[in-house]
Amino acid sequence: MALRGAVRSFKPDVVHSFSRLNYLLPLLPGRLPKLMSYQRHTGGRQVKLASSLAGPSLGFTGCSEYIAAMGRKSGGTWQAIHNFVEIEKFTFSAVVAPDAPLVFLSRIDSIKGADTAIAIARATGRRLIIAGNHATSGPEANYWREKIDPELGKNDIEWFGEVGDTAKNGLLGGAAALVVPIRWDEPFGIVFAEALACGTPVITCQRGALDEIVTHGQNGFFISTVADGVAAVSRLGEIDRRECRRTAENKFTASVAVSAYLALYRTMIANNQPGSS
Repeated sequence: MALRGAVRSFKPDVVHSFSRLNYLLPLLPGRLPKLMSYQRHTGGRQVKLASSLAGPSLGFTGCSEYIAAMGRKSGGTWQAIHNFVEIEKFTFSAVVAPDAPLVFLSRIDSIKGADTAIAIARATGRRLIIAGNHATSGPEANYWREKIDPELGKNDIEWFGEVGDTAKNGLLGGAAALVVPIRWDEPFGIVFAEALACGTPVITCQRGALDEIVTHGQNGFFISTVADGVAAVSRLGEIDRRECRRTAENKFTASVAVSAYLALYRTMIANNQPGSS
């Protein structure tokens, strides 16, 4: 109801929501263009009903083609518009030291694969820095206590803790590679784009949206096993760090996302004018 009141007062050309689809319910039947954006797994009955009620006045975006394709199964018009990084916050590192560490930077849950990153680092004899927060209760806390914590401080496996923007920039920029061997279907995965913005190649698994970010052999490597990870580390010298940065600049900046959203707004507005088909 608050949203409906705001629309009546402001009289926008388009309403764009990153919140809940249900909040658009009072607006769905009208011609006012409405855009619903998803940053997570989606689809199902709610999307199908909303699309039926709103018709062409409602469009959808996903933060990746993986998410958009998932949504299309339930109906509606979907477009992928990738998330972006504030690229000016990330310093491009054209070269790193020969003994530069591998870095795992993410929430330390089992689906992110920190234990696999540890196994890869140990097998290659490379230093690994682990950064990110972790659960303090429940199954994921057990994962931390049983799989990760006992490895810290041994065999060049270091615990860095949670990081802010400045520390993240330094960690990623000084890394030989970001190693996050995911075990789930990432809707996007902003840390991978952040690594590329620093010029740092990515070693991960080809799941979810990752093949929209990483091109195998060009700005990183896809792996399925620890042995694959060991092989990928041995090939890091083949990656041109400038190519990693170019990927971020060409695909994952605010200007790219803004241009895509503005173009979509214009199309939706034109298609929902009185007299339009």
